Amino acid sequence: MDKLMNITVGDLLENIAKKYPTRPAVKYIEVNYTRTYYEFNKEVDKFAKGLLGMGLKKGDHVAVWATNYPEWLVLLFATARIGVVLVTVNTNYKENELEYLLKHSDSRAVFICDGLKDIDCEKTIYSICPELKKCKPGQLESERLPRLQFVVSFDNYYEGMYHWSQIPYFGVLVSNDEYTALRKSLSPDDVINMQYTSGTTGFPKGVMLTHNNIVNNGQAIGDCMKFTHRDRLCIPVPFFHCFGLVLAIMASVTHAAAMVPLLWYTPMKVMHAIEYEKCTAVHGVPTMYIGILEHRDFAKYDFSSLRTGIMAGSPCPIKVMQDVIDKMHMSEITITYGQTEASPACTMTTVDETIEDRVGTVGKELPFMETRIVDPDSGEPLPDGMPGEFCVRGYNVMKGYYKMPEATAAAIDKDGWLHTGDLAVRDERGYYRITGRIKDMIIRGGENIFPKEIEDFIYTHPDVRDVQIVAVPSERYGEEAFAFIIKKPGATVTEQEIKNFVKNNMARHKVPSYVAFIDAFPMTASGKIQKFKLREIARELAGVEAKNFEFKDE
Repeated sequence: MDKLMNITVGDLLENIAKKYPTRPAVKYIEVNYTRTYYEFNKEVDKFAKGLLGMGLKKGDHVAVWATNYPEWLVLLFATARIGVVLVTVNTNYKENELEYLLKHSDSRAVFICDGLKDIDCEKTIYSICPELKKCKPGQLESERLPRLQFVVSFDNYYEGMYHWSQIPYFGVLVSNDEYTALRKSLSPDDVINMQYTSGTTGFPKGVMLTHNNIVNNGQAIGDCMKFTHRDRLCIPVPFFHCFGLVLAIMASVTHAAAMVPLLWYTPMKVMHAIEYEKCTAVHGVPTMYIGILEHRDFAKYDFSSLRTGIMAGSPCPIKVMQDVIDKMHMSEITITYGQTEASPACTMTTVDETIEDRVGTVGKELPFMETRIVDPDSGEPLPDGMPGEFCVRGYNVMKGYYKMPEATAAAIDKDGWLHTGDLAVRDERGYYRITGRIKDMIIRGGENIFPKEIEDFIYTHPDVRDVQIVAVPSERYGEEAFAFIIKKPGATVTEQEIKNFVKNNMARHKVPSYVAFIDAFPMTASGKIQKFKLREIARELAGVEAKNFEFKDE
């Protein structure tokens, strides 16, 4: 990456389509959807004009509440091409959360699919907007959502809603000159995407990202993986999250790589896609890779086409990384660290670095951004080797939180540094290690305990499939460590055996005071483990009153 690109998402796609018109852009294995870059670009144009003819205009906000549909992908580029801000909705959201997001984001339209696991999308929309059943499509007047005007279904035809297939017909209302003039009026610094961060207290915050944010971050990420037009990326992570939207989609398009998305993740579908589409890369959070490695049919599939990919989203156990390298042929797998507010990647390993650095660190800072470690209390920069808060400054920092100036000011200081809330250490070579969240750090009797250090060690136990460490309040020590463990099938390991395992190999204060065995961790739709829920469970199991302990946003 020699210099930053100054280009809109729409123009980026058009340039790639001109340079690589016949290369595959998108190939689904679950639905009949295959496009070259030329075909995909033409389809985006068709729907972009249709959205304008339907009544959307530059600066409007539209939400998408669906799994990884082909229509989702087209909508992303079509809205970007006309300056409409796409608001991505977590597919785990229930009615109250959806209503809050649509209202707070000032969305004029929402695009939905037929069903999300245990959620009936159209039923939910009708519950929030009962007026929809009695109005003509595009003429919604909702009491609870006064800004919402359009509801569009990707699947079936419903009362009061447009169907996705109808949108291109509105394009006849827009002249080519009008369309071209609008595209020329867009700036790469315009906000084009909003993603809502999850919170455990307070309300989710809408992170405003620009064309420049996501295009350049995607370029830097693809460079680290040495992506080219010959690569084929399997995408099992959700589009609504930065992992899917930037680390996958934008990293692919900036390098003309082919995208092989899955509607949603299952280990079997990932393995099938990799073998039959000869994917050279696959992305996932650690729990996704664990699910693949431990699947009963793992040995039946051919992973020889793989070389790279990203493991990110939560701390990566060293043993899982090594197994992915050894058993899935991903000798060039990388790790990325970041957060949505940084669009998202701040540091990353590359395919050329040693296995030790790719397994034990999250790499160096990406080009054209500054990073540093500061004292969480004073904000003063710390020297190499000293743990502190990770901060970043550069093109990748968000424009801010939508309609939340105070929250924005708390996250981005007067000098432009984004304070991530993550604890990290940088070595003398410039490599970073993430040791946890500031709020996750356990202070036991004055001793600082970093959960990831204990998690990585317990994970080496032959009977342990996965482990998470959280803090519980303690009258004697202030806080103590609580270990949640998922056993491997058939394992008989006990609580005391786990404690002895840690005691025999680590300092005494790092031995978990409590150990609980569970079947699965509470997860977000993007695959992140919800530690705040584990802390609540731990507090109950340890018999600690909630009033003695304050829980903050993740």
